[in-house]
Amino acid sequence: MPRHARIVVPNVPVHLIQRGHNRRACFFEERDFEYYLHWLEYFAAKYGCDIHCYVLMNNHVHIAATPHERDSLAHLMKSLNQRFVAYMNKSYQRTGTLWEGRFRSCLILDGEYFLTCMGYIELNPVRAGIVGHPRDYRWSSYRANAEGGENSCIAPHAHYLLLGSNELERSVAYRQLVAESNKESVVQSIRCATNANRVLGDPSNFTDLATPLLHRLPPGLRGRPKKGNE
Repeated sequence: MPRHARIVVPNVPVHLIQRGHNRRACFFEERDFEYYLHWLEYFAAKYGCDIHCYVLMNNHVHIAATPHERDSLAHLMKSLNQRFVAYMNKSYQRTGTLWEGRFRSCLILDGEYFLTCMGYIELNPVRAGIVGHPRDYRWSSYRANAEGGENSCIAPHAHYLLLGSNELERSVAYRQLVAESNKESVVQSIRCATNANRVLGDPSNFTDLATPLLHRLPPGLRGRPKKGNE
């Protein structure tokens, strides 16, 4: 099946995933994670992308970001990947590709879907059985978003800021949201949209985008994520 072209719209958040080649490891030691995060922050600032959420797994990366120009995300990921691959090749005397082709992404048009997607991202280590609670995984943004931890890479999105009138209220509300983000139907919705480079949410909220984006909605995914037992 042919892959849909990637959609990027300035100032609209995106969830992206970049996998290691053949699902192989792309991080081996602590310094590898630290190096990646350093340059993620650097190139995000350079090319005009706000990073709202991330998790670095052993063999793949999830990021939720808002690009402010149409090419911001492409420039960020190209520069970051080139820098990181050069570092890995030099550090481990390796050659060849590290990543599995281009990153995949989905545009997120709805605030609730965006926040749910953040929870989905930060719960990755729990779903993988690496830790019992997301706070115990060092290489994610959970502690910044859910517990007020310091993280210079993270820029809170407006949807996140609406969770409360102060940091404590937002943290409490976000922790509750994350706890509800592990439903199988939610996980499958986000995976489906991201792997197919589709959109999550209702394009009718964006008058200029509604018609061209409507066909990029996965079946049954228009509107907000369902709450309660599914």
